[in-house]
Amino acid sequence: MHNKTFVAAAAGLGLLALSACGSTQGQDKADGKTVTLVSHDSWAVSKSVLADFEKRSGYKVRVLKDGDAGQAVNKAILTKDNPQGDVLFGVDNTLLSRALDNGLFQPYTAKGLDKVGARFQLDGKHRVTPVDYGDICVNYDKAYFSRHHLTPPQSYADLAKPEYKNLLVTENAATASPGLGFLLGSAARFGDQGWQDYWKKLKANGVKVVDGWEQAYYQEFSGSSEGKKAGGDRPLVVSYASSPPAEVIYAKKRPATAPTGVATGTCFRQIEFAGLLSNAKNPKGAKAFIDFLVSKEFQEDMPLNMYVYPVVAGAEVPADFTKYGPAAKHPETMAPGKIAANRDQWVKTWTSLVLK
Repeated sequence: MHNKTFVAAAAGLGLLALSACGSTQGQDKADGKTVTLVSHDSWAVSKSVLADFEKRSGYKVRVLKDGDAGQAVNKAILTKDNPQGDVLFGVDNTLLSRALDNGLFQPYTAKGLDKVGARFQLDGKHRVTPVDYGDICVNYDKAYFSRHHLTPPQSYADLAKPEYKNLLVTENAATASPGLGFLLGSAARFGDQGWQDYWKKLKANGVKVVDGWEQAYYQEFSGSSEGKKAGGDRPLVVSYASSPPAEVIYAKKRPATAPTGVATGTCFRQIEFAGLLSNAKNPKGAKAFIDFLVSKEFQEDMPLNMYVYPVVAGAEVPADFTKYGPAAKHPETMAPGKIAANRDQWVKTWTSLVLK
Protein backbone atom coordinates (compact mmCIF):
# COMPACT_ATOMS: atom_id res chain seq x y z
CA MET A 1 0.00 0.00 0.00
CA HIS A 2 1.29 3.18 -0.87
CA ASN A 3 0.83 6.80 -1.42
CA LYS A 4 0.72 8.05 -4.98
CA THR A 5 4.36 8.93 -5.13
CA PHE A 6 6.85 6.44 -6.35
CA VAL A 7 8.72 6.51 -3.08
CA ALA A 8 5.69 4.95 -1.53
CA ALA A 9 4.46 3.28 -4.65
CA ALA A 10 6.20 -0.03 -4.64
CA ALA A 11 5.84 -0.50 -0.93
CA GLY A 12 3.04 -2.90 -1.28
CA LEU A 13 1.48 -3.73 1.96
CA GLY A 14 1.94 -0.99 4.27
CA LEU A 15 5.24 -1.21 5.90
CA LEU A 16 7.02 1.96 5.17
CA ALA A 17 8.37 4.23 7.82
CA LEU A 18 9.87 3.08 11.07
CA SER A 19 9.26 6.35 12.86
CA ALA A 20 5.71 6.72 14.13
CA CYS A 21 4.54 9.98 12.73
CA GLY A 22 1.04 11.28 13.13
CA SER A 23 0.01 13.38 10.18
CA THR A 24 -3.51 14.65 10.39
CA GLN A 25 -5.83 16.16 7.88
CA GLY A 26 -8.84 18.23 8.81
CA GLN A 27 -10.27 18.94 12.22
CA ASP A 28 -8.98 17.73 15.54
CA LYS A 29 -12.10 17.77 17.64
CA ALA A 30 -14.55 14.92 17.98
CA ASP A 31 -17.75 16.59 16.84
CA GLY A 32 -19.83 13.72 15.48
CA LYS A 33 -19.28 14.95 11.94
CA THR A 34 -15.65 13.86 11.73
CA VAL A 35 -14.46 10.27 11.35
CA THR A 36 -10.85 9.73 12.36
CA LEU A 37 -8.99 6.97 10.53
CA VAL A 38 -5.85 5.59 12.14
CA SER A 39 -3.61 3.84 9.60
CA HIS A 40 -0.09 2.83 8.67
CA ASP A 41 1.86 5.29 6.54
CA SER A 42 0.80 3.79 3.23
CA TRP A 43 -2.88 4.68 3.36
CA ALA A 44 -3.88 6.37 0.10
CA VAL A 45 -7.13 7.08 -1.75
CA SER A 46 -8.01 9.26 -4.73
CA LYS A 47 -9.24 12.69 -3.62
CA SER A 48 -12.37 12.42 -5.76
CA VAL A 49 -13.32 9.04 -4.24
CA LEU A 50 -12.87 10.30 -0.68
CA ALA A 51 -14.77 13.50 -1.51
CA ASP A 52 -17.61 11.37 -2.84
CA PHE A 53 -17.83 9.49 0.49
CA GLU A 54 -17.76 12.74 2.45
CA LYS A 55 -20.50 14.25 0.31
CA ARG A 56 -22.77 11.20 0.48
CA SER A 57 -22.25 10.42 4.16
CA GLY A 58 -22.00 13.94 5.58
CA TYR A 59 -18.82 12.99 7.48
CA LYS A 60 -15.41 14.61 7.14
CA VAL A 61 -12.50 12.16 7.22
CA ARG A 62 -9.43 12.94 9.29
CA VAL A 63 -6.38 10.69 8.77
CA LEU A 64 -3.77 9.90 11.41
CA LYS A 65 -0.78 7.96 10.08
CA ASP A 66 1.13 5.97 12.66
CA GLY A 67 4.20 4.49 10.99
CA ASP A 68 4.56 0.83 10.05
CA ALA A 69 1.61 -1.56 10.42
CA GLY A 70 3.18 -3.15 13.51
CA GLN A 71 3.70 0.23 15.14
CA ALA A 72 0.18 1.37 14.34
CA VAL A 73 -1.28 -1.75 15.98
CA ASN A 74 0.97 -1.49 19.04
CA LYS A 75 0.10 2.19 19.50
CA ALA A 76 -3.61 1.42 19.14
CA ILE A 77 -3.30 -1.24 21.87
CA LEU A 78 -1.56 1.21 24.22
CA THR A 79 -4.25 3.87 23.64
CA LYS A 80 -7.30 1.60 23.38
CA ASP A 81 -9.12 3.08 26.41
CA ASN A 82 -8.91 6.53 24.85
CA PRO A 83 -8.23 5.80 21.18
CA GLN A 84 -6.70 8.24 18.73
CA GLY A 85 -9.50 7.60 16.27
CA ASP A 86 -12.59 5.66 15.28
CA VAL A 87 -11.36 3.17 12.67
CA LEU A 88 -8.01 1.38 12.40
CA PHE A 89 -6.95 0.29 8.91
CA GLY A 90 -3.91 -1.83 8.16
CA VAL A 91 -3.88 -4.65 10.70
CA ASP A 92 -2.97 -7.75 8.69
CA ASN A 93 -3.18 -11.51 9.18
CA THR A 94 0.34 -11.62 10.69
CA LEU A 95 -0.72 -9.23 13.48
CA LEU A 96 -4.46 -9.94 13.71
CA SER A 97 -4.40 -12.15 16.80
CA ARG A 98 -2.44 -9.52 18.75
CA ALA A 99 -5.13 -6.92 17.98
CA LEU A 100 -8.05 -9.26 18.75
CA ASP A 101 -6.50 -10.67 21.95
CA ASN A 102 -6.08 -7.12 23.23
CA GLY A 103 -9.75 -6.25 22.63
CA LEU A 104 -8.93 -3.56 20.13
CA PHE A 105 -12.15 -3.75 18.11
CA GLN A 106 -15.91 -3.99 18.60
CA PRO A 107 -17.94 -6.21 16.26
CA TYR A 108 -19.54 -4.70 13.19
CA THR A 109 -20.87 -6.50 10.11
CA ALA A 110 -20.20 -4.15 7.20
CA LYS A 111 -22.80 -3.53 4.53
CA GLY A 112 -21.40 -5.32 1.48
CA LEU A 113 -19.55 -7.99 3.48
CA ASP A 114 -21.57 -10.62 1.61
CA LYS A 115 -19.55 -9.72 -1.51
CA VAL A 116 -16.21 -10.37 0.25
CA GLY A 117 -14.72 -13.84 -0.34
CA ALA A 118 -15.00 -16.24 2.61
CA ARG A 119 -11.24 -16.95 2.40
CA PHE A 120 -10.54 -13.38 3.48
CA GLN A 121 -12.91 -13.41 6.47
CA LEU A 122 -10.64 -14.64 9.23
CA ASP A 123 -12.68 -13.46 12.22
CA GLY A 124 -16.09 -15.07 12.62
CA LYS A 125 -17.14 -12.39 15.12
CA HIS A 126 -16.68 -9.62 12.51
CA ARG A 127 -14.45 -7.52 14.75
CA VAL A 128 -12.46 -6.77 11.60
CA THR A 129 -13.51 -6.34 7.97
CA PRO A 130 -11.21 -7.56 5.15
CA VAL A 131 -10.22 -4.70 2.82
CA ASP A 132 -7.40 -5.94 0.56
CA TYR A 133 -4.83 -8.63 -0.05
CA GLY A 134 -1.41 -8.98 -1.62
CA ASP A 135 1.63 -11.21 -1.64
CA ILE A 136 4.99 -10.73 0.06
CA CYS A 137 7.52 -12.22 -2.39
CA VAL A 138 11.18 -12.00 -3.33
CA ASN A 139 11.68 -9.59 -6.26
CA TYR A 140 14.68 -9.82 -8.57
CA ASP A 141 16.60 -7.38 -10.76
CA LYS A 142 16.18 -8.74 -14.31
CA ALA A 143 19.19 -6.84 -15.68
CA TYR A 144 21.55 -8.31 -13.07
CA PHE A 145 20.55 -11.91 -13.84
CA SER A 146 20.71 -11.32 -17.57
CA ARG A 147 24.18 -9.76 -17.28
CA HIS A 148 25.46 -12.65 -15.18
CA HIS A 149 23.76 -15.34 -17.32
CA LEU A 150 22.13 -16.60 -14.13
CA THR A 151 18.60 -17.96 -13.81
CA PRO A 152 16.67 -16.03 -11.12
CA PRO A 153 15.66 -18.07 -8.06
CA GLN A 154 12.06 -19.30 -8.05
CA SER A 155 11.62 -20.93 -4.64
CA TYR A 156 12.56 -20.51 -0.99
CA ALA A 157 15.02 -23.42 -1.35
CA ASP A 158 16.73 -21.74 -4.33
CA LEU A 159 17.69 -18.73 -2.21
CA ALA A 160 20.05 -20.87 -0.11
CA LYS A 161 21.98 -22.14 -3.17
CA PRO A 162 25.62 -21.03 -3.60
CA GLU A 163 24.95 -19.20 -6.90
CA TYR A 164 22.81 -16.70 -4.96
CA LYS A 165 25.36 -16.04 -2.21
CA ASN A 166 25.35 -12.42 -0.93
CA LEU A 167 22.50 -11.45 -3.29
CA LEU A 168 19.44 -11.29 -0.97
CA VAL A 169 18.32 -8.45 1.32
CA THR A 170 15.34 -8.87 3.63
CA GLU A 171 13.67 -6.89 6.40
CA ASN A 172 13.92 -7.54 10.12
CA ALA A 173 11.04 -9.86 11.10
CA ALA A 174 10.76 -8.03 14.43
CA THR A 175 10.34 -4.55 12.95
CA ALA A 176 8.75 -4.83 9.49
CA SER A 177 5.85 -6.89 8.29
CA PRO A 178 7.39 -7.93 4.93
CA GLY A 179 10.20 -9.45 7.00
CA LEU A 180 7.68 -11.12 9.28
CA GLY A 181 5.66 -12.36 6.30
CA PHE A 182 8.80 -13.83 4.74
CA LEU A 183 9.62 -15.61 8.01
CA LEU A 184 6.08 -16.99 8.26
CA GLY A 185 6.20 -18.06 4.62
CA SER A 186 9.39 -20.01 5.30
CA ALA A 187 7.78 -21.63 8.36
CA ALA A 188 4.75 -22.59 6.27
CA ARG A 189 7.05 -24.03 3.62
CA PHE A 190 9.57 -25.90 5.80
CA GLY A 191 7.57 -26.64 8.95
CA ASP A 192 7.84 -25.69 12.62
CA GLN A 193 11.38 -27.04 12.94
CA GLY A 194 12.65 -26.94 9.37
CA TRP A 195 12.49 -23.16 9.01
CA GLN A 196 15.31 -22.72 11.52
CA ASP A 197 17.69 -24.88 9.47
CA TYR A 198 16.59 -22.94 6.40
CA TRP A 199 17.50 -19.60 7.98
CA LYS A 200 20.87 -20.97 9.11
CA LYS A 201 21.51 -21.77 5.44
CA LEU A 202 20.36 -18.29 4.35
CA LYS A 203 22.65 -16.69 6.93
CA ALA A 204 25.59 -18.82 5.73
CA ASN A 205 24.66 -17.74 2.20
CA GLY A 206 25.08 -14.07 3.08
CA VAL A 207 21.51 -12.80 3.54
CA LYS A 208 21.52 -9.13 4.58
CA VAL A 209 18.91 -7.89 7.08
CA VAL A 210 17.83 -4.23 7.35
CA ASP A 211 15.20 -2.58 9.53
CA GLY A 212 12.43 -1.87 7.05
CA TRP A 213 11.05 -2.20 3.55
CA GLU A 214 12.01 1.29 2.45
CA GLN A 215 15.69 0.76 3.25
CA ALA A 216 15.73 -2.69 1.65
CA TYR A 217 13.96 -1.65 -1.55
CA TYR A 218 15.26 1.87 -2.11
CA GLN A 219 18.81 1.60 -0.80
CA GLU A 220 19.96 -2.01 -1.03
CA PHE A 221 18.05 -3.44 -4.02
CA SER A 222 19.76 -2.89 -7.37
CA GLY A 223 16.53 -3.35 -9.34
CA SER A 224 14.49 -0.40 -8.05
CA SER A 225 14.83 3.00 -9.70
CA GLU A 226 15.82 4.54 -6.34
CA GLY A 227 18.14 1.64 -5.48
CA LYS A 228 20.09 2.13 -8.70
CA LYS A 229 20.69 5.78 -7.77
CA ALA A 230 21.66 4.81 -4.22
CA GLY A 231 24.18 2.24 -5.45
CA GLY A 232 22.18 -0.74 -4.19
CA ASP A 233 24.09 -3.93 -4.94
CA ARG A 234 21.64 -6.68 -3.93
CA PRO A 235 19.63 -8.04 -6.90
CA LEU A 236 17.18 -9.93 -4.65
CA VAL A 237 14.83 -8.25 -2.14
CA VAL A 238 11.86 -9.27 -0.05
CA SER A 239 9.07 -7.01 -1.35
CA TYR A 240 5.66 -7.58 -2.97
CA ALA A 241 4.20 -9.21 -6.06
CA SER A 242 2.78 -5.74 -6.77
CA SER A 243 6.16 -3.97 -6.82
CA PRO A 244 6.94 -4.61 -10.53
CA PRO A 245 3.86 -2.72 -11.80
CA ALA A 246 4.79 0.23 -9.60
CA GLU A 247 8.23 0.30 -11.24
CA VAL A 248 6.50 0.55 -14.64
CA ILE A 249 3.67 2.94 -13.78
CA TYR A 250 5.87 5.45 -11.93
CA ALA A 251 8.81 5.37 -14.34
CA LYS A 252 9.59 8.74 -15.99
CA LYS A 253 9.79 6.90 -19.29
CA ARG A 254 7.54 3.88 -19.19
CA PRO A 255 9.39 0.63 -20.10
CA ALA A 256 7.72 -2.05 -22.23
CA THR A 257 8.24 -4.61 -19.48
CA ALA A 258 8.89 -4.36 -15.76
CA PRO A 259 12.61 -4.14 -14.86
CA THR A 260 11.96 -6.42 -11.90
CA GLY A 261 10.42 -9.87 -11.58
CA VAL A 262 8.85 -11.99 -8.85
CA ALA A 263 10.17 -15.33 -7.59
CA THR A 264 6.72 -16.88 -7.54
CA GLY A 265 7.65 -19.75 -5.22
CA THR A 266 8.60 -17.35 -2.39
CA CYS A 267 5.24 -15.70 -1.75
CA PHE A 268 3.21 -15.36 1.45
CA ARG A 269 -0.39 -14.13 1.27
CA GLN A 270 -1.14 -11.02 3.34
CA ILE A 271 -4.69 -9.83 4.04
CA GLU A 272 -5.38 -6.38 5.50
CA PHE A 273 -8.34 -5.44 7.65
CA ALA A 274 -10.11 -2.44 9.11
CA GLY A 275 -11.90 -2.41 12.45
CA LEU A 276 -14.16 -0.22 14.56
CA LEU A 277 -12.06 0.73 17.60
CA SER A 278 -13.56 -0.37 20.91
CA ASN A 279 -13.92 3.07 22.46
CA ALA A 280 -14.44 5.06 19.26
CA LYS A 281 -15.96 8.49 19.84
CA ASN A 282 -17.89 8.34 16.56
CA PRO A 283 -18.97 4.71 16.06
CA LYS A 284 -21.76 5.69 13.66
CA GLY A 285 -19.34 7.52 11.37
CA ALA A 286 -16.83 4.67 11.73
CA LYS A 287 -19.41 2.15 10.51
CA ALA A 288 -20.21 4.31 7.48
CA PHE A 289 -16.50 4.52 6.71
CA ILE A 290 -15.99 0.74 7.00
CA ASP A 291 -18.93 0.26 4.61
CA PHE A 292 -17.13 2.63 2.23
CA LEU A 293 -13.93 0.54 2.40
CA VAL A 294 -15.78 -2.49 0.97
CA SER A 295 -17.73 -0.46 -1.59
CA LYS A 296 -16.98 -1.16 -5.24
CA GLU A 297 -15.89 2.47 -5.71
CA PHE A 298 -13.17 2.27 -3.07
CA GLN A 299 -12.15 -1.28 -3.97
CA GLU A 300 -11.56 -0.34 -7.61
CA ASP A 301 -9.68 2.82 -6.63
CA MET A 302 -7.32 0.94 -4.32
CA PRO A 303 -4.97 -1.03 -6.62
CA LEU A 304 -3.19 1.99 -8.14
CA ASN A 305 -3.11 3.87 -4.82
CA MET A 306 -1.95 1.20 -2.41
CA TYR A 307 -0.79 -1.53 -4.79
CA VAL A 308 -3.01 -4.23 -3.34
CA TYR A 309 -5.84 -6.38 -4.66
CA PRO A 310 -9.54 -5.90 -3.87
CA VAL A 311 -11.38 -8.49 -1.76
CA VAL A 312 -14.84 -7.66 -3.12
CA ALA A 313 -16.15 -9.96 -5.86
CA GLY A 314 -16.63 -8.12 -9.16
CA ALA A 315 -14.29 -5.22 -8.34
CA GLU A 316 -12.15 -4.65 -11.42
CA VAL A 317 -8.37 -4.41 -11.28
CA PRO A 318 -6.61 -2.04 -13.73
CA ALA A 319 -5.01 -3.82 -16.70
CA ASP A 320 -1.54 -2.40 -15.92
CA PHE A 321 -1.73 -3.86 -12.46
CA THR A 322 -2.53 -7.40 -13.56
CA LYS A 323 -0.18 -7.25 -16.55
CA TYR A 324 2.92 -6.35 -14.54
CA GLY A 325 2.06 -7.78 -11.14
CA PRO A 326 -0.31 -10.76 -11.13
CA ALA A 327 -1.10 -12.20 -7.69
CA ALA A 328 0.73 -15.41 -6.81
CA LYS A 329 -1.13 -18.55 -7.86
CA HIS A 330 0.01 -20.69 -4.93
CA PRO A 331 1.19 -18.44 -2.08
CA GLU A 332 2.06 -19.88 1.31
CA THR A 333 -0.61 -19.22 3.94
CA MET A 334 -0.94 -19.84 7.66
CA ALA A 335 -3.99 -20.03 9.92
CA PRO A 336 -4.34 -17.00 12.23
CA GLY A 337 -4.40 -19.33 15.27
CA LYS A 338 -1.08 -20.84 14.28
CA ILE A 339 0.44 -17.40 13.76
CA ALA A 340 -0.91 -16.35 17.17
CA ALA A 341 0.55 -19.40 18.91
CA ASN A 342 4.02 -19.10 17.37
CA ARG A 343 4.73 -15.58 16.11
CA ASP A 344 6.45 -14.05 19.13
CA GLN A 345 8.60 -17.10 19.87
CA TRP A 346 9.51 -17.53 16.20
CA VAL A 347 10.60 -13.89 15.97
CA LYS A 348 12.77 -14.32 19.08
CA THR A 349 14.33 -17.50 17.66
CA TRP A 350 14.82 -15.86 14.26
CA THR A 351 16.53 -12.87 15.91
CA SER A 352 18.99 -15.07 17.80
CA LEU A 353 19.66 -17.24 14.72
CA VAL A 354 20.06 -14.51 12.13
CA LEU A 355 21.07 -11.29 13.86
CA LYS A 356 23.48 -12.54 16.55
